[in-house]
Amino acid sequence: MITRLFDFSQKVNYKTEILAGLTVAMTMMPESLSFAILAGFPPLAGLYAAFIMGLVTAVFGGRPGLISGGAGATVVVLIALMKSHGIEYVFGAVVLAGVIQILIGVFKFGKFIRLVPQPVMYGFVNGLAVIIFMAQLEQFKTVVNGERVWLSGQPFMIMAGLVALTIAVVVLFPKISKAVPPSLVAIFVVFAVVLGFGIETKTVSDIASVSGGFPPFHIPQIPLNLETLQIIFPYAMIMSAVGLTEGLLTLNLVDEITGTRGNGNRECVAQGSANMLNGFFFGMGGCPMIAQTLVNLSAGARARLSGIVAALTILLIILFGAPVIGLLPMAALTGVMIMVAVGTFEWMSFRIINKMPKQDIFVGVLVALITIWLHNLALAVLIGVIISALVFAWESAKRIRARKFIDENGARHYEIYGPLFFGSVAAFNEKFDVAGDPEVVIIDFKDSKVTDMSAIDVLHKLTQRYSQAGKKLHLRHLSEDCKVLLRNASAVIEVNVDEDPTYHVAVDQ
Repeated sequence: MITRLFDFSQKVNYKTEILAGLTVAMTMMPESLSFAILAGFPPLAGLYAAFIMGLVTAVFGGRPGLISGGAGATVVVLIALMKSHGIEYVFGAVVLAGVIQILIGVFKFGKFIRLVPQPVMYGFVNGLAVIIFMAQLEQFKTVVNGERVWLSGQPFMIMAGLVALTIAVVVLFPKISKAVPPSLVAIFVVFAVVLGFGIETKTVSDIASVSGGFPPFHIPQIPLNLETLQIIFPYAMIMSAVGLTEGLLTLNLVDEITGTRGNGNRECVAQGSANMLNGFFFGMGGCPMIAQTLVNLSAGARARLSGIVAALTILLIILFGAPVIGLLPMAALTGVMIMVAVGTFEWMSFRIINKMPKQDIFVGVLVALITIWLHNLALAVLIGVIISALVFAWESAKRIRARKFIDENGARHYEIYGPLFFGSVAAFNEKFDVAGDPEVVIIDFKDSKVTDMSAIDVLHKLTQRYSQAGKKLHLRHLSEDCKVLLRNASAVIEVNVDEDPTYHVAVDQ
């Protein structure tokens, strides 16, 4: 049953897709507006980004169900450029970031997301869940004398009550019916309660106006010279890296939830194309949004239609529906996003934490803390991958060992187990007794592998030591890729695979 539920090849359920798209649009708008205002952009730049990113990636992206929009992860990168050079340079950086992302997709570099280990994914998702939850607490604040302070008294009780009502509807409505997404039902229920009882509470219009026209075509007004490139290139690189990291991790997360597999390189190209259009159509740029993606999936969407509906809904609201949407209570959207945060958190990571290696627990916690503290998802994932790689190298280095024996001809054999690479060369070198070994020494790599230049160098030095001692060294059972490595390093070590047909010698010196 679960397999059928998450099967993307099944026939499209148009009602589910349309309702899911409407729900996504309702939750995406205030977030895009908030991030645009935070970065100092015109509010409509956030909505235009939500429309353009959402539509292009929904149609051409790497997988159905993935939702993109004007995300804070990429916008935060551009705040410094906005303050120092203005919005025209920001649009130029967004265009350049799109070009970089397209190139990454064309040259199929998206596959490197496979290097992200599971503990890093746990940390990334859990940290992101905390960020989503903490962001909702900002709705319990108001501006007094230019400072944001917590609501108190009746306004706080109204806000908390409406949020609680939203959460209750989201939790309880699926027990009544699953025909309509519970998030959408919750939004309309709270909307009706606020309007019906004339309750005064914060609405979408309190954040910013959502009324406007179709995204205007606009060529960034910046000088086309090397100096401009030097200004915008660093921001474009960081934005493209952050966007692709968050996007491909979100794609992997959807893969896990749905039991299917998306196309990372296609997603890179679609994301880059959408960002290029953003730069030319007054959008602030963006990337896949994990919170809205989870809203979409929890509403039952499994096709591209929901993303298209969400994007077109945002455009229609900009053009015609602003007066109505402006009355939407922020409490309803806050409650929906709190439930998204709860659903995003990998609660299973707590159940298996006592079964995980200590280093994996450390990596997962560290990634989560960096994600929460710095709000920099790309940096958190990069640090997690680096630490995981170093831990793997250290553990692999400890696994190299040698079985020693002397055959009937008096030759000493060293049967090597484990990879020979930069981390294990020291331990490998200590296993040989050049002075005490007989005249013929055979190193068998049947259960080992030469992987890098450090390994080639240690073999070179070992052959020199045996040669200077007047002894003959044979290397046996090297894999073909190891032989290629040694041949390519022929200036360092001689390779002759045909010299000894009995031992199939790869190196004889």
